[in-house]
Amino acid sequence: MYPFLKQVHGPHRISLSYYSNLIDHCLSLKSLTFAKTIHAQLIKVGFDSHTFLGNRCLDLYSQFGTVNDVLKVFDGIPDKNCISWNICLKGLFRYGHVERAGCLFDEMPVRDVVSWNTMISGYVSCGFVDYALGVFMEMQNAGVRPSGFTLSILMSLVSCARHGKQIHGCIIRRCLNLSNLVLGNSLIDMYGKLGLLDYAFGVFFTMEELDVISWNTLILSCHRSGYRELALDQFYLMRTTGNSPDQFTMSTVISICSNLQDLEKGKQIFALCIKVGFISNSIVSSAVIDLFSKCNRLEDSVQLFEGLDQWDSALCNSMISSYVGHGFMEDALQLFVLTMRENLRPTEFTLSSVLSTVSTFLPAEQGSQIHALVVKLGFESDAVVANSLVENYAKIGLIDFAMKIFTEMGVRDLISWNTLILGLTNNGRVYETLDIFKELVRGGPKPDRTTLAGVLLACNYGSFVDDGLTIFSSMENEYGVLPGDEHYARIVELLSRAGKFKEAMDIIDAMPYEPSFIIWGSILGASVIHGDLKLTERVAERMMELEPQSSLPYLVLSQAYEMRGRWESMVRVRKSMKHKVVKKVTGCSWIGIKNHIYMFKADQVQHHGGKDIYLVLRLLIGEMEDKDYSHLHVIIT
Repeated sequence: MYPFLKQVHGPHRISLSYYSNLIDHCLSLKSLTFAKTIHAQLIKVGFDSHTFLGNRCLDLYSQFGTVNDVLKVFDGIPDKNCISWNICLKGLFRYGHVERAGCLFDEMPVRDVVSWNTMISGYVSCGFVDYALGVFMEMQNAGVRPSGFTLSILMSLVSCARHGKQIHGCIIRRCLNLSNLVLGNSLIDMYGKLGLLDYAFGVFFTMEELDVISWNTLILSCHRSGYRELALDQFYLMRTTGNSPDQFTMSTVISICSNLQDLEKGKQIFALCIKVGFISNSIVSSAVIDLFSKCNRLEDSVQLFEGLDQWDSALCNSMISSYVGHGFMEDALQLFVLTMRENLRPTEFTLSSVLSTVSTFLPAEQGSQIHALVVKLGFESDAVVANSLVENYAKIGLIDFAMKIFTEMGVRDLISWNTLILGLTNNGRVYETLDIFKELVRGGPKPDRTTLAGVLLACNYGSFVDDGLTIFSSMENEYGVLPGDEHYARIVELLSRAGKFKEAMDIIDAMPYEPSFIIWGSILGASVIHGDLKLTERVAERMMELEPQSSLPYLVLSQAYEMRGRWESMVRVRKSMKHKVVKKVTGCSWIGIKNHIYMFKADQVQHHGGKDIYLVLRLLIGEMEDKDYSHLHVIIT
C-alpha cells in the first residue's frame, strides 16, 4: 500500500482518474485507514467537492466506514447528483438507519429507478417487507417503469401464486423473460418456493441462456417440493450437458442424499467432491458429515471431521448436531466447549443443538449458563434460539421462564407457539394451554397438525371432553388439517378415560384407514380402569395381531385377569407372552448431579453406587418412622 500513498504527493496529484484508481485499490483492500488517507488528500488538494470523486468516497465509506463518515462526505458534496443521493441511501440502510433513509428519500429533488430500487431492497434487507411493497406501489403511482432488478426483488417477496403469476405476466409483456438471466433464475426460484414446480420447469426450458445458478435453483426447487429423485436427475442432466457444478450444487445434492438416506449415491458425489477439490469447502464438508450421520455412519462423520485441516462454525455445528442425533450428548458438549475455546463463534443452530442436549441430560443450571451465553452473543432475539430456550425451560419444569421468553420474543413463528403449547401441556398447565391456543387462533399463524395434537393432549390431561371434541371435529374445516394417528389416539383416549367407550369406538370405526397399534393402545388402559373386561380382551387381541412382539397388551390383559382373580387366564397370557419372545420396554430415569449423569433402569438389580443409595434410603425411612409417617408405604427391593 505504501507505494500508492507515496505517489499521492507525486506528479499524479491533480489527476482525477488517478484518485479514482486509488479508491478502486482501497475497495479491494477494504482498508478504512487507507480510505481516510485518500479522503484527507482529496480535501488537501480540493478534490473532495468534486461530484465524481465525492461520490466515490461516499461509496467507500458506505461499504466499510461509519454512518457519520457517510453523512459527512454527503454533506461535503456541493453539487449532488442522483447518484450521490442513491449511494447515501444505500449507506444508511447498510448501517440500519431505516427511518433516516426514509426521510432522505423524501427530500430527494430527483429520483430515478435506482433510487426506488434502493429503497425497496433496503427495506427488505432490514426486514420491513410491508414498507418495501408500499414503496413499489408508490413507484407505480409515480409512473416510474420498474427495472429487471425491481422485479427480481419483488419475486423474493411473493407468498401466493396469484401475485407471482402477475409479476411473471408483467415480465413477459416487457419481453424480459427470455433474455434476462437474473430474471429467469428469480422466476425459477419464486415458483420453486411456491411449490409450482411445473411453472419452474416451464421458465427453465424457455430461457435462452442458462448458467450454474439456473441449474442450482431448479435442483433446489425440486428438493423443496419433495421431488428429491427428480432433483438428482437434474444434477445428472446438468453434468451430461457439459455444465460444471459448483460448491453450492454439491452441498445441495449431498443434502438431498441425506434426506433420502441414500448412502451409495452420497458416497459417489462425495468422491466427485474430492476429485474436483470441493471437500476443502466447509459447506460441502458439513453436508457430507450430515450425510454420514443420517445414514448411521457416525464413525465416518467423526473421521472426516477430525481429518479436516481447519474447522469453522458450520463444520462444528454439523458435528455437534450429529452427536446429538445419535445420543452422544457428552461428546456434543465437549466439542461445543472446544469451539468456544478456539474462538469459533457458534451459530444459532449450534446453540439450538446444545440447548436440546442440556434440557435432556444436564442439571438446570447448565441451561441457565447457555442462556447467559446466548444473551452475551446477542442471539436472544433469534427465533431458532428463542424457541430452543422455551423448550429447554419447559422440559426442566421452569415453565414460567419459558413463558417469559415467549412473551418477550419480537417475532413468533408457529414453532414458537407449538413449543409453548406442548411445554404448558407437559407441565400440567392445561388451562393456560387452551388460552394460548385461543390467542394463536385470533392473531397468530395458522395452526398445524402439531399444534392441534398438543391442544388435544391438553384436553386429555384436563379431561376437557367437550373442548376436545369441538377441536377434533373442526380440524379439517377450520384449519385444513386431516386428523392423523396422533389426533385420533388423543381423542380416543380422552373419551375412554371419561368412560365414553361407545363414542370412542364410533370414532375408531369411522376412521378412513385401519386403526394403528397406538390408537388401540389409547383405549386399552382406560378399559381396565373402568372394568370393561370384554373391551379389554377385544382391544388387547387386536394389538397382539398388529404388533406381536410388544409386551403392552399382554401385561395389561394379565393385570385385568389378576384384578378379577382369574388366575388361569393370567397364567395363560403370561406364558403366551414368554413363548412369543416379546420385547419388553424397560422404563428408566436419570438425574444430573454436578457434571455426571446417573441413569436408573426399572429392572436394574444394582444401580450406580447402589449400596450407598439404599443405605441412605433406609436412614430416611428410619427417620420417617420416628416422626410417625406411618401412612407412607415404602418398599426396598
